[in-house]
Amino acid sequence: MTSTADEQQAAHGSGGKPEGRRERKKRETRRRISDIATGLFLQRGFDAVTVAEIAEAADVSVNTVYNYFPAKEDLFFDREEEMIDRPSVAVREREPGRSAADAVLGQLRQDISEHSLYAGMREGFDEFMRCVREAPPLMSRLMLMQHKTAQRLYETLVEETGAAPDDPVPELVAAELVNICNLVSRGATRATAEGASHEQVARQALARLDTFEKLATDELLKYATKPAR
Repeated sequence: MTSTADEQQAAHGSGGKPEGRRERKKRETRRRISDIATGLFLQRGFDAVTVAEIAEAADVSVNTVYNYFPAKEDLFFDREEEMIDRPSVAVREREPGRSAADAVLGQLRQDISEHSLYAGMREGFDEFMRCVREAPPLMSRLMLMQHKTAQRLYETLVEETGAAPDDPVPELVAAELVNICNLVSRGATRATAEGASHEQVARQALARLDTFEKLATDELLKYATKPAR
């Protein structure tokens, strides 16, 4: 599920510094193993494929697979950390005058406009999610990822606002924003599976997001507005 833009971004370290040859080879090996594993999972089902079969198909040892992916689920969710951190990054990098909701939901609008996998709209993503639904270990991992995403966003909101430890608002805001993103993404994936075009899926997803925002309170939409410089 890696795009050209993803590869270009991965090819640069912090500050835009190009990665070294060793780092590039490790990244390419990791991606190749994950892509091969994902292809096998989609063809045969997650539970039916062994790590030994993945290693053989990728022409590497079983130990090499485990060096890159400690758990079998990691082969499928190879971008887990990026996905978990994404809403928090949007909040931390928001411009002055923008709230947490502006940052997270604005990012979602952009993802929808770009037909991004982050909005559940990349071609083949419906098959990816079908594989998840059919494998209890993957469903459990997905639920854990969603929990971690909300938890990390909560921690980011506390850092950004200086909220007291007993203040329930950051946790509630984080949970609501992550839930909205998940609901919109699931709707887009379902519409794609039903044969809707990218344009139809995007219109439906944006309309759904508009509805969620209309139902949200001003307190939620304006929470953690970044002060002007």
